Amino acid sequence: MNRMQRNQAGQSPRRFNSVTTAYNINLIQLRNPWVVAWWSASFPGFGHLHLGYYTKGFILIAWEFLINSQVNLNEAMVYSFNGRFDAAKQALNPRWMLLYIPIYCYSIWDSYRKTIDLNKHCLLAEDEYAPIKLFKMNGIAMNLLEQRSPRRSLIWSLLFPGLGHLYLQRLISGVFITASCVIISYYSHLAEAVTYILMGSLEHACLVLDAEWFSYFPSMYGFAAYEAYVLAVDQNKLYERELLQYLEREVQPRHYELL
Repeated sequence: MNRMQRNQAGQSPRRFNSVTTAYNINLIQLRNPWVVAWWSASFPGFGHLHLGYYTKGFILIAWEFLINSQVNLNEAMVYSFNGRFDAAKQALNPRWMLLYIPIYCYSIWDSYRKTIDLNKHCLLAEDEYAPIKLFKMNGIAMNLLEQRSPRRSLIWSLLFPGLGHLYLQRLISGVFITASCVIISYYSHLAEAVTYILMGSLEHACLVLDAEWFSYFPSMYGFAAYEAYVLAVDQNKLYERELLQYLEREVQPRHYELL
């Protein structure tokens, strides 16, 4: 009895690689553990978001915002980039620094470990031929698994972080990333600085820009663009797998086995 016949016989699969809700599509794909760990190093919580651990990712990101501001880490980094190492040392708060380091290291280690575990789960789940939900709807939202353009999701994310996720119906992470970038832009005065740059006044842009808050933006911007592109590619693969399951179930002769 092959995988499809086991499912048709009513034997439910033990593992799943995807779940479709009205607000989100969460899926497990093979990932490079080092890439996930790198995103966690650039901003704690990003690696977990990339794996689909949204709750833990949001908690780690909120922790990063809170503790980073208490440690004055971004301020110290700005001083270091300008060669003012004495000012960087004075800006750091050692009481909070000791709390920051363990969580930062844990975020990198945990995302790396979870990636390895999920890669094993992914291979095992593929062998069980778990069914894939094509459509989900409730009273206020609906979600349809369909092919999306990775290039368009990248372009929307480059225009403003989070829009690419909304284009892919990733409402949970999309709203969170968009709201985070709005907050960062507001406190860093980024929109004002960009306005001055467009007017040709670079000096005024540098004066108005809050470098400590702006230091959050490059990681958030890069992650949103990268993940939107990767999620679009993964969603297209999931759509093709669902279509293959449908054709095997409804079109292919039941006793036919592809060698």
